[in-house]
Amino acid sequence: MKAGLDLEALRFAHVDSIVKHLGIEFTDAGEGYLEARMPVDGRTHQPFGLLHGGASVVLAESLGSTASFMLLDDPAKQRAVGLEINANHLRSVRAGWVYGRCTPIHVGRTTHVWDIRIRDEQGRPVCVSRLTVAIVS
Repeated sequence: MKAGLDLEALRFAHVDSIVKHLGIEFTDAGEGYLEARMPVDGRTHQPFGLLHGGASVVLAESLGSTASFMLLDDPAKQRAVGLEINANHLRSVRAGWVYGRCTPIHVGRTTHVWDIRIRDEQGRPVCVSRLTVAIVS
């Protein structure tokens, strides 16, 4: 990510969106990474009281697409849109928070590929994901 970015500058992108609805909060950004957390509660549970795999995918795609947005040369003329995502769900979580960290695998002119790792409060892996983002004008 670009150095010195104020995370408050990202709030505009998440007004009345799934990010807001699920309670996702961007927590840190630095050279080459973006981090966020998401609550594990009624908003993100599946019917048996576990973290829904789809919620983990929402966290992963939110991290990757936001990271791509942060790298756009001209956000007024370009958009970062998800092209493909995969996820492996490794551990169940019933409550608390999960934490995601997004790092680049490839940052090109027209595509970005991101590695997203989601962990529980004890630092154990919950989900690993790879997201491809298209950069379109």
